[in-house]
Amino acid sequence: MLSEIIQAPQSQLLTIFAMGVLLTLIVGFYGVLMSDNLIRTLLGLEILTKGVTLLIIVAGYLTGQTGLAQTLAITLIIIEVAVIVVAVGVVLALFKHDRSIDSKIVRNLKG
Repeated sequence: MLSEIIQAPQSQLLTIFAMGVLLTLIVGFYGVLMSDNLIRTLLGLEILTKGVTLLIIVAGYLTGQTGLAQTLAITLIIIEVAVIVVAVGVVLALFKHDRSIDSKIVRNLKG
């Protein structure tokens, strides 16, 4: 099975890779939009940004600008790490305050 995939024409490999990227993006969107648990939402955001990173790499490969794609992917990874660190800090502070990581609790906070 694996040897057949490796020997497949380049367009088939690109199609398989594009379907994987699309599936990763769908799973990430679902995790962000459908979860009330803030940790699951952050995991969905991680999956979504990994899908975007893969999409940037595919676009760079298709356009022949792999150097630019690598630069953008590394920049996205650095920004993603910073956003997730801040978001986890906010979630931990909310848990310390309310003893819950439910997003419905956050909607009811005032001030």
